[in-house]
Amino acid sequence: MASGRKTVSKSAVRVSAKGRRASIKRTTKETDIEVAVDLDGKGASNIATGIGFFDHMLDLLARHSRIDITVKAKGDLHIDHHHTTEDVGIALGQAVKKALGDMKGITRYANVHMPMDEALTRVAIDVSGRPFLVFKAAFGRDKVGAFDTELVQEWFQAFAMNAGVTLHVECLYGSNDHHIAESCFKGLARALRAAFTIDPRAAGEVPSTKGTLGN
Repeated sequence: MASGRKTVSKSAVRVSAKGRRASIKRTTKETDIEVAVDLDGKGASNIATGIGFFDHMLDLLARHSRIDITVKAKGDLHIDHHHTTEDVGIALGQAVKKALGDMKGITRYANVHMPMDEALTRVAIDVSGRPFLVFKAAFGRDKVGAFDTELVQEWFQAFAMNAGVTLHVECLYGSNDHHIAESCFKGLARALRAAFTIDPRAAGEVPSTKGTLGN
């Protein structure tokens, strides 16, 4: 879960956006991260975090969401993978939120059931501007390879809070921890793909009776 452990100067975070594209540079005493997204991309990825399993999850997130994602991260991996995983979630969430802009015309809501062999995960999302996460997945082991399975939830927490989305992720069943994690990330990918799609019947409209999202 995100904490108040970091102090980041204003100049350490740079944001730029054009269309539904955005980039973030986030620098702390623990990590140095550059992220770029194109919400209307083809699912291309250029991922390098130094954490093999995490790179795999981010690569499939890009592929199945059709969001072009670039992540370059250097972190204190000699301590553990926590700071790098969490901070990538923060930066990626911020980039997505920036790229969404005023969110006019988006479908906003989506839900999916994502199978991965014996595992099945349900993901539901509301691109509301109001961050919230419900995450329910039971892992049987502490690690998949060198990656701590508890960091799956940490990443989803950081991403949801910074993307400004309401996100529900629940693994309904599964026994292989790799498959459970993969179904969570793939489920998110497909939910993002649907929710970020522009609805031609609502082009130019904010999908809210309030006329605004996140306020």
